[in-house]
Amino acid sequence: MLPFSGETRSKPFITAFFFLIYVVGVLINSSIITVICLEVQLHKPMYLFICNLSIVDILFTSVTVPKLLHMLLSGNHIVSSAQCYTQLYFFSGVASAEGILLFIMAYDRYVAICIPLYYSHIFSQRNSTLITIGIWVSAFLNSSMYIITLLYMSSCHSNLIHQFYCDAKSLTKITCTCRPLFFLVAGAEILVIIFVPFLCTCISYVKIFSVIFKMKSKESRRKAFSTFSSHVTVISIYYGTCLAEYLIPAYSRF
Repeated sequence: MLPFSGETRSKPFITAFFFLIYVVGVLINSSIITVICLEVQLHKPMYLFICNLSIVDILFTSVTVPKLLHMLLSGNHIVSSAQCYTQLYFFSGVASAEGILLFIMAYDRYVAICIPLYYSHIFSQRNSTLITIGIWVSAFLNSSMYIITLLYMSSCHSNLIHQFYCDAKSLTKITCTCRPLFFLVAGAEILVIIFVPFLCTCISYVKIFSVIFKMKSKESRRKAFSTFSSHVTVISIYYGTCLAEYLIPAYSRF
């Protein structure tokens, strides 16, 4: 694995930068989880989803950054196939969970703003717990299918990955066997885990904006906007990253 190229003199600064970002991220998200768990008034569906989003952020960085720091500090860039596929399994599972979770959070705001009388029924404590469990189970089932199809693709051109973590895009570039099953599963994953939740999220926010703009009071509109503005930012970053990383450019073998 070749995470960075160039002068070795810059590696201490890169290592310190990633270590600092990792520690700060874990501390901030751990604080959010702790506050939500300890504060009884925050034991509500919206904060349950925020808590899970913080867990997702911790797992995202924990899956990739520690191994990257080890490579930078030791100079050993060798990663076994088992380590690579294990990292990809958890990375894909966490990424899938985040996509579904962001959609659920958008739907939560849609129900709260557009049909508030049904909120306590749709997002009851029991339903919210079941939804959360369903998110994680479906995400890692999806990741399992993804990894199984990847395992049937053999590498022959090279075993060098120009990336700081194992991802499917990098692995497909070094394979000599194009399995239709993998691209079928990959296409289904993009459709079900990325496109459909994104489309539903956009529809939810279109309906939310239409309701907010009909509000007569500026104060009511301001309060309504404040409940989901940060969520819109997170969604923009998530889908913007997906677009930049996996669709621009697309797989070289497509």
